[in-house]
Amino acid sequence: MAAENPVESLQEEATCPICLEYFTEPVTLECGHNFCRACIAQCWEGSDTDISCPQCRETVQQRNLRPNRQLANVEIVKRLSLQAAKGARGDGVCGEHQEALKLFCEEDQSPICVICRESRAHRAHTVVPIQEAAQEYKEKIQAYLKALREEREKLLGFKVTEKGKCQEYLKQTQTERQKIVSEFQELREFLEEQERLLLAQLEKLDEEIVRIQNENVSKLSEQISRLSELISEMEGKCQKPGSEFLKDVRSTFSRCEKGKVQQPEGISAELEEQVSGFSQKTIVLLEALRKFKANVTLDPDTAQLRLVLSEDRKSVRYGDTRQDLPDNPQRFDTDFCVLGCEGFTSGRHCWEVEVEDGQCWAVGVARESVGRKGGISYSPEGGIWAVLRWMGQFQVLTSPVTPLPLSWVPSRIQVCLDCDRGQVTFIDAGDEAPIFTFPPGSIPGERIRPWLCVGYRSRLCLCP
Repeated sequence: MAAENPVESLQEEATCPICLEYFTEPVTLECGHNFCRACIAQCWEGSDTDISCPQCRETVQQRNLRPNRQLANVEIVKRLSLQAAKGARGDGVCGEHQEALKLFCEEDQSPICVICRESRAHRAHTVVPIQEAAQEYKEKIQAYLKALREEREKLLGFKVTEKGKCQEYLKQTQTERQKIVSEFQELREFLEEQERLLLAQLEKLDEEIVRIQNENVSKLSEQISRLSELISEMEGKCQKPGSEFLKDVRSTFSRCEKGKVQQPEGISAELEEQVSGFSQKTIVLLEALRKFKANVTLDPDTAQLRLVLSEDRKSVRYGDTRQDLPDNPQRFDTDFCVLGCEGFTSGRHCWEVEVEDGQCWAVGVARESVGRKGGISYSPEGGIWAVLRWMGQFQVLTSPVTPLPLSWVPSRIQVCLDCDRGQVTFIDAGDEAPIFTFPPGSIPGERIRPWLCVGYRSRLCLCP
């Protein structure tokens, strides 16, 4: 790498980065950069906000401009520059004629000397004095500089805006993080409290059972000891001669009658009921903890054109007219069906659907690849597992269909999908009574989505 030219370095130090001329009344900013006083004043003109250094963008105080007397004396730099131009071939003098480069050829875009001007190479070209050309091109460069500075200011503005947006998003994620931590902390505290209460109840049951056990064992031990003495006495009596054996025989019979075993108190019906109720309570609690309530919303891109979705996508009803919507590949075009936005491939997921008093509806799950165009098969073979109420019948969509008693049609149906076992269960959400369970392995291992079908004058609603 060539060594740095000290004259050029000195020229750069004595040149204003705004006007690219030697300094005129140079001033120094707080950040240490130098500018002509007029140039920096023009650069800051009309700025109402915090001003910054044009070179490093550091915010500075406008009034704090310190004169730089060392840079004010640029005559030495000018003389050195002129001397360097005269002593360097090709830099300020013509390399061919050793004359000063006083002219500028606009066609060749290069400085020339007066001898070059008269040569055949430049005689027909437009030539102007070099200072005039320099001034013209400086004005053009200044225009470019202005545009470039404006672009830089725009980018700086974008930078500030984007940084502000990112900070806002980071605040939102921090808020969500705190919310999650808080919710799970409450859940942990709830579970710990439930655990404490259940264990305390179990402890009381243990104490009561042990008390009854100890009492019964003590009573039984006394009876066993008394019976053992009576048995030993009777066995000895039986060994005596007849006259002596029959002596006080009435008293002997009376004592034998009194020696009959008295049943212990045992576990009371009330205690048995407590144990049974506690077991049932534990089962219900654990089952509730195992269930994962899915927050299901409906996918408008799949809804048949007569189906009208609510704004929150939690309910769907049968409309009187077809909507003017694009018939995309995901949309059911014949059957009045809609899929949930959520798809599940693993784990257990539960949601509830309110069917109200609708006479024509179906509730269940469907494969991601279920048919959308033309008539579809309402069966596991067609990729649908559901219960249906249609034309005065209540059925499970098995192959063939499984009829259900029409006298028992729940108003809310809970759908429980177990992807890992490949089964789906339908439950009456009102009293937790089971409706039907498709056995394990019925559902293939692919993405499964909630599925609803709505008929004439019916409406289905996903419960919160």
